[in-house]
Amino acid sequence: MKHDVEYTDLSKSDLKELEGSQAKIVIKAIGKVSENPLAKNQGGYGTPLGNKHGRNLTGLYRIKLLKLGIRIVYQLVREGKIMKIIVIAARADDEVYDIAAQRSEKD
Repeated sequence: MKHDVEYTDLSKSDLKELEGSQAKIVIKAIGKVSENPLAKNQGGYGTPLGNKHGRNLTGLYRIKLLKLGIRIVYQLVREGKIMKIIVIAARADDEVYDIAAQRSEKD
């Protein structure tokens, strides 16, 4: 059930901005989740976002890396089994969800 991981250009930039050890942990977490990126209630690792504080993030999922203070937001493309990384950012005041909403509107 493994999905191929695809990064948007902006999420690649997000990853490059991380410190080396943080980037390794993020990549490892994405790899683990890609094995089953479906929602937790479907036996996967993802957490569906839905509506977050007035932002429509339906169809997007998140991974929380609590120790690093980083959230990863991704979208599942069911045709072709692709896990598309939208944003990798700090958790500060839900800013990551604002970024995800802006970036997902562009796609």
